[in-house]
Amino acid sequence: MFVEHNFFVGLSDINSQKELTNTCLLRYLEDVAGLHSEIAGYGVTDMDSTRKSWILLSWKVDVKKRPLVNDSLTVKTWSRHIDRFYAFRDFEVRDQYDEVVCIATSKWVFIDIDKGKLVKISEDVSEKYKPEIENKVFEEYDLPKIKEPIKQQYKINFKITRNLIDINKHLHNIYYLDIAKEALPEEVSLLKELNYFEVMYKKEIKLGENVKAIYSKENNFHYVTIKSEDESTLYAIIRLK
Repeated sequence: MFVEHNFFVGLSDINSQKELTNTCLLRYLEDVAGLHSEIAGYGVTDMDSTRKSWILLSWKVDVKKRPLVNDSLTVKTWSRHIDRFYAFRDFEVRDQYDEVVCIATSKWVFIDIDKGKLVKISEDVSEKYKPEIENKVFEEYDLPKIKEPIKQQYKINFKITRNLIDINKHLHNIYYLDIAKEALPEEVSLLKELNYFEVMYKKEIKLGENVKAIYSKENNFHYVTIKSEDESTLYAIIRLK
C-alpha cells in the first residue's frame, strides 16, 4: 500500500536561505507515516484501544534537490518490509514538477504501551500495512549502526523544554536534528542545509533533562553525539554530510 499527502513549504518551514529545513522535512515524513498507521488501525488515535505504539529507531535521508519556500511537495510512503520485531518504511518526495527531490528510509519497532516492551509484529498487523516488498529507495536492506567517533572536538549543553515534547512525553524525534544543528560549527549551520543525514536513536530523552551534544568530524562527515549531562548515557548519534 502506498500512501501520499501533499505539503506546501511555508514561511515557518524554511531557514534564512529560504530552504526547507531538515527538521520540517522530517515532520512531513513523520506525518505521512502516521497517516498510513491511521489507515491500518495502529495510529495515534488507536493507541487507547490497541495499547500498542510504534517507536522509531533510525532515519536515513538523502535530499537530491533542496525544496524552497512556496514549493508544493508530494510525500509518498510505504511499508517496505516487516520482519518479526522490526518494520522498515521508505519515502519518496516529489516537487510540483514531478521531480524526485528526496528519498528516505526508516526503521521502527512495535511496543506494548502498558508493559513498555517490544512485541513481535504479528502477520495480522503486517497484512494491514500491505508491505511493498519490491520497492526500496536505497540498495541496503537494513540501516547500519552509526559508531560513536573516537575524537571529540567540542561540546555544548542543551535543556529539554516543554515545546519539544511529543505525545509519549519524550523529546520528539525530529528535534534531535535541532540539537545537532546547535552543535554544528557556525560556518556549517549558518549555510545551506546538509543534504544527507542519518539519525540513530538509542534512548528516549525526557522533559527537563539537560543533555550534552558532542561534535566531531570524521571522513568528511559531521557527527553529533547526544548524551546525558555526565556522558554516562547515550541518547542518539546524528551523522550529516
